[in-house]
Amino acid sequence: MELHEIQSRLGDAIGELEAEFVRTIQELVRIPSVVGNEAEAQNFMEELYRMAGLEVARFEAHRHKIEKHPGFIDTGVSYENRPNIIGTFPGNPNGPSIILNGHIDVVSPEPIQAWTRDPWGGQIEGDRLYGRGAGDMKSGLLANLFALKSLVRAGFKPKGTVMLHSVVDEEAGGAGGTLACLMEGYTADGMICTEPHNLNITISHGGINYFRVRVQGQTAHAGLAHLGVNAIGKIYPIYQALVDLDQKRGREISFPLFEKGSGRSCHLNIGTMHAGDWPSTVAGSAVVECRVGFVPGECMGDIKALIENTIMEAAQEDPWLRDHPPQVEWFGWSTDPWYQNPEHPFVQTLKKAANDILGREVEFIGRASGNDGRFSQYFGMAGACIGAKAANIHGIDEYVETSSVIQIVHILAMTVLQWCGFEA
Repeated sequence: MELHEIQSRLGDAIGELEAEFVRTIQELVRIPSVVGNEAEAQNFMEELYRMAGLEVARFEAHRHKIEKHPGFIDTGVSYENRPNIIGTFPGNPNGPSIILNGHIDVVSPEPIQAWTRDPWGGQIEGDRLYGRGAGDMKSGLLANLFALKSLVRAGFKPKGTVMLHSVVDEEAGGAGGTLACLMEGYTADGMICTEPHNLNITISHGGINYFRVRVQGQTAHAGLAHLGVNAIGKIYPIYQALVDLDQKRGREISFPLFEKGSGRSCHLNIGTMHAGDWPSTVAGSAVVECRVGFVPGECMGDIKALIENTIMEAAQEDPWLRDHPPQVEWFGWSTDPWYQNPEHPFVQTLKKAANDILGREVEFIGRASGNDGRFSQYFGMAGACIGAKAANIHGIDEYVETSSVIQIVHILAMTVLQWCGFEA
């Protein structure tokens, strides 16, 4: 069958399903699914998979099964009542297989009063569909399903197995979601994560580590504050040293794929600060929590040593801190960089489909942020990400451009056909 005929049949099927697709995105956005509370939205996804005639599996991650894996990230959040949903369209077990992966969890929409639309409303204005998770990434998650539904509607049957992952926990690191699914045996020859990447193909992301720095002061009554040592002031040299290190690395570290996707190759972000416990008491402790990113070719051990040395050198400049050194603790996100060879046949199949549908040469990019695509490297699979155009991700008035999501459906459908083969 000629390519133009395949694309025409697919285009007709996608057009027939478009209104249902957009309506379903709205329905899913209206179900809050902040990390740790994904069950209701996953029930919705399970029903969609069953209605599409897929073989459906449902399971919750168990820490003891996944905590020894090198990709495990300990978030401290229980996996109970946070199911992963797998929908399978079975094919020849010896044929090329594919996973279309997406996460159901979203970050908090707070401060809600700053939104100009209801974050759980799924409101449509022109080409924009607003709401928390509209872009990151409920539209992409549903694009996976509607790509498969479009294939079936167009009369195409993939020869290889097509597997849909609707996972939890990605925003917190992915151990209880995609990693758990792959460890349970829900694997394939290649995996696409439909994160919102502006119709580019992401093949790499940075290494990520979280850490906190704790500084001790000496408490005293506010009326005798001259007898105390305020930890807030003592943590400032640490803060400034980390800011200076971030700026230095921003100037000196270059990884072109990340610069394409994120504008800068790496960041050291100081995300939270907590200090003291009472206005009338000199603050006896102060804590900052931070995230450091690094690029392929850099070693996690070296990055940790760089952070710790920077903090201790800053402490040496202050007499109090010399005698009461800061404490550094590594916690939460801890992952090496991910890089997928763009010449792999699976990635090239995705790129060809995207080029054909979009009518242009699609770029390979990297991201200074993390995503579940990285887990592919542990399971002998090729992995890549491609997704719709979205804005204000994790921010106020998040939205996705619905026309770009339709394009993603078409790209995914063509990739499945060209990778798995098909019967018509």
